[in-house]
Amino acid sequence: MADRERDRLIKDVGTLKAIAHPLRMQLYRALTIARTATASQLAEQVDEAVSLVSYHLRKLAEHGLIEEAEPQSADGRERWWQPASDGVSIRDEDFRDGPEKAAAHTAASRLFFEQRADMYRRYLDERAHWSDAWSTASESSEWLLKLTPDELSELAKEMHALVRRYEERGRAADAAGATESRENVAVHTYGFPFRL
Repeated sequence: MADRERDRLIKDVGTLKAIAHPLRMQLYRALTIARTATASQLAEQVDEAVSLVSYHLRKLAEHGLIEEAEPQSADGRERWWQPASDGVSIRDEDFRDGPEKAAAHTAASRLFFEQRADMYRRYLDERAHWSDAWSTASESSEWLLKLTPDELSELAKEMHALVRRYEERGRAADAAGATESRENVAVHTYGFPFRL
């Protein structure tokens, strides 16, 4: 995966709208975690019909967000998919130059936030079923800082670099077969200005 693009920068409304569909974003996340999967495997995870999942996977592929992967089994009828990059990045400044673009970016940002909030709500509802070690390790914090825009940008870059180190550590451990006690972990951060 070293030859993969790290974070594909989405700059056009068509691609933004393609990934900002609720089911497509679920599928993209599931495929990012699995690294490779078939429509049937993903359909089980999202509890949707295989035909619907196949349709949405093709739409993601049309925009270069996912691509066909090498078959992982001898069944030639199975079509395997993988993310086309190691993530996506969407910047506000790329969608400011028109009301349609700004509205699409706002709608996408709201969808991503709602899905992330749903993930956390689900964890809170299921927390009693996780081990003490996982419950203790889980994190939820809020910091209220006084920063300049440049300082907020610097903070975000440092946090991204830190998370990337752990991401690479986890992938290397998976590749080495060291999967014991490993779970999928979501890390969500938000940094934004506000006034009282």
